[in-house]
Amino acid sequence: MLLLILFSCNQQEEVFVIENIEPQKPIIDFGFKYDNFNVQYDTIQSQDTFEKILKKQNLNGKKVATIIKIIKDSFSTNVRFKKPYITLRSKDKYNKLQYLIYQPNRLEYYLVDLTDSIVGFKRSRPLTFKVKTFAGRLNGSLASTFKKEHIDASLTKKLMKVYAWSIDFFKLKKGDKFALSFTERYINDTLYDGIDSLRAAYFEYKGDKIYAFPFKQEKNGKIDYYDDQGKALKNFFLKAPLKFINITSHFSKNRFHPVQLEWKAHKGTDYAAPTGTPIMTTASGVVEQAGYSTGNGNFVKIKHDKTYETQYLHMSKILVKRGQRVKQGETIGKVGSTGLASGPHVCYRFWKNGEQVDALKLKLPNSQLMENKNLKRFKSETQFLKRELDSVLASKFKV
Repeated sequence: MLLLILFSCNQQEEVFVIENIEPQKPIIDFGFKYDNFNVQYDTIQSQDTFEKILKKQNLNGKKVATIIKIIKDSFSTNVRFKKPYITLRSKDKYNKLQYLIYQPNRLEYYLVDLTDSIVGFKRSRPLTFKVKTFAGRLNGSLASTFKKEHIDASLTKKLMKVYAWSIDFFKLKKGDKFALSFTERYINDTLYDGIDSLRAAYFEYKGDKIYAFPFKQEKNGKIDYYDDQGKALKNFFLKAPLKFINITSHFSKNRFHPVQLEWKAHKGTDYAAPTGTPIMTTASGVVEQAGYSTGNGNFVKIKHDKTYETQYLHMSKILVKRGQRVKQGETIGKVGSTGLASGPHVCYRFWKNGEQVDALKLKLPNSQLMENKNLKRFKSETQFLKRELDSVLASKFKV
């Protein structure tokens, strides 16, 4: 801090305080201190090629040809419209081009070094990972709650996928507690690059406390998510054949049919949705039937194993064929109102051991049970994550 004292004509002191202004830190990026160069930023134009970019730098045709010949084996010289590039020139009177940096994306870059011999290579900017753990209450939908918390929207999709077999996110209630721990990627330690991975999660749902921890049962196996007891969150069947659930009619032994105008059994669950909405198979299996009938309209029936079968009615379009093997979550058709239907919806039917049953009342099996030999390792690897979530919950809500 600089103190400046001035004397006026009446001999009274006037004191002015001048704060020290710290010198601006030099910009460092791609391993270069920009203060040492004349820096120019530019963008690839629609007709640009790597050769044209070099020629814009006042390099003659022979020099350009030599550069391209030398670097062509080090990286691709194809450039993409609207992507940035930077030139670093000497700060002397010659303003000589020393480096050219082209960025096809935020992480990777190509560098042409002209300082001594010509060198070209591809590199990646340094990535750092930061763990974020927090707790909160739902205030509206999950997406709107995350938006208010400034959480990346991609995490919403990730959580809906992880909990697809355990939670209907459209039935979560305002005030339900949740806690999350995830890693975020940063380029050069400052530039946010998105969510890297979900470390752990907790949700309250209909009075239950549902944890989610990623775990591999085998060294080279696939990561699945398990609750705090080692039970797989991924069940054999999805909760519904549509991503957005709007049940308009339940399984019933006696329902007034809106088209036939008579009381009769309704052995399925109706999910309303706009025409064209994708219909998913709720479990993997083989297409047993795919066709049309007067009552069902366009429909698909899938055999999952010796015990379970499912059927999907009133489609506007069928996207699979008889005998085709399908995977859980695969789109097999589009919502419609063909057959005896008063509006666009899918009637979802379920068979167990040859008998039609109410899918919503079944306790369906897990797709992959935790092997006993892995349970001890799972508990060891996830106990500290559970403590993190419990701690942040206790701190947030003063439990």
